Amino acid sequence: MTDSDPLPEFPYHPDPLATGCVRASDALCVCCGRRRGYIYPGPVYAVDDGLDDALCPWCLADGSAAERYEAQFTEVEGRVPMEIVRTVEQRTPGFAGWQQERRLTHCDDAAVFLGRAGARELRPYPDALEHLAEEFDETFLTALDADDQPTAYLFRCRHCARHLAYADFT
Repeated sequence: MTDSDPLPEFPYHPDPLATGCVRASDALCVCCGRRRGYIYPGPVYAVDDGLDDALCPWCLADGSAAERYEAQFTEVEGRVPMEIVRTVEQRTPGFAGWQQERRLTHCDDAAVFLGRAGARELRPYPDALEHLAEEFDETFLTALDADDQPTAYLFRCRHCARHLAYADFT
């Protein structure tokens, strides 16, 4: 039997179901001991390696998973206030990447994660493509694939709404 509370809100990851960073599951959360109907598949950076697919979104949102397991779920790239760093790293679902994942920043804040993106998904976001073009050539940008590699990770600034992205591959 699972609880049916609404999913917690994550200001820096507004739709973790759509991004696949939270999924429906009847798994037991190892942190709170409850079956909440959803589970966070990872990544989890902690001393304990057994936390992928083991934490509920509520234990991420309230910080109890980070505190109990000395865990973080992503890294923040750039200089932002420590309160924001803690919120993103310890109270926000991370996302899986080919290399080390990182949260982009803009306007002195962490950016909102919108999901993985390929060339097709990036077309409506010329500002994100411009951001990627600073590092990659046109051939690389047209090869981007949301489900394979290379892939891009799409973000939006919480203040000016500019779209940002970075790309990686193995």
